[in-house]
Amino acid sequence: MSEIIGKLEDFSLTKSPKQHGSIHKIGIIGCGSMGQEIAKTISQHGFDVVCLDLDEKRVSGGLEGITRMIDKEILRWGMTNSEKRLIMSRIKGTVEYSDLADCDIVFEVINSRKPGTSLEIRKEILQKAEKFVRRNAILASNTATLMVSDLASGLEYPDRAVGLHFMSPTDDVKVLEVVRSSRTSDEAFEIVTRFVKMLEKKPITLMESPGNITTRMLCVIINQACEMLMEGIASAQDIDEIMRTSLGHQFGPFERADKVGLDKLQKWMDNLYNEFGEHGYKTSPVLKRLVRANYLGKASGQGFYKYDSHGKIVESTITCPEYR
Repeated sequence: MSEIIGKLEDFSLTKSPKQHGSIHKIGIIGCGSMGQEIAKTISQHGFDVVCLDLDEKRVSGGLEGITRMIDKEILRWGMTNSEKRLIMSRIKGTVEYSDLADCDIVFEVINSRKPGTSLEIRKEILQKAEKFVRRNAILASNTATLMVSDLASGLEYPDRAVGLHFMSPTDDVKVLEVVRSSRTSDEAFEIVTRFVKMLEKKPITLMESPGNITTRMLCVIINQACEMLMEGIASAQDIDEIMRTSLGHQFGPFERADKVGLDKLQKWMDNLYNEFGEHGYKTSPVLKRLVRANYLGKASGQGFYKYDSHGKIVESTITCPEYR
């Protein structure tokens, strides 16, 4: 009898074989704030998630961050404890690239604090991941200003590389920028597009560029808001309020800047200015001043605004008269 069962298993009659192009497990490299948001959103939609970072401390911090996000939702009656347990049961932390071996899509979500472009770091990360994943697994990047073809230049199979740009808050933003290079295969693009739809989001298709739609538009808006602040035209609160109420933005430019992180924004602007040389992308002196003071935004407790322990705005860091 055991011999018969063994033969049945050989022919996959007692188990469901994994279909080509199916999507069940996602690898996320980088357990920072954005990686945490993305992991939570993906797990909520029924996918298993592997979160990888440099050491156990960062991994543990990432999992704790996801737990805190869910706990806040529970307090607002947006989720139950049972749902929390189900979401967290699908998310595993690791420091070993080998744990990405059975992932269908792996993408990096790093936020390097080092000055200059993070191209070489991101390339190295994708190359490490490629050593362990299957040939048909997709390697993606959440980069906002780097070219997919540059990131894929060190891969053995660059046709599997795509850009997949999540925007915060990942649960609320109903679109995702899907970026393909000239070498991205139709199959890889189709898989990622299908994955985005499985997250109940609309894929916005982009051909690669040094900066996605959201990044290029956002940097110009924030720089222009800084110009008005420097000229003493209006306060940060008033500029934010009029952008929210008159133009329907979810956040004002200074609120958004603090949420993204001022050091990250400066990198985006530097990359775009180096590429295009346009004044609209040149980092504002106000933003540079805040970064030098280590006022990096909401995550650090102070940026354009000062925040309390609950992340609520207390007051502005900069007032108009300073620049009159």
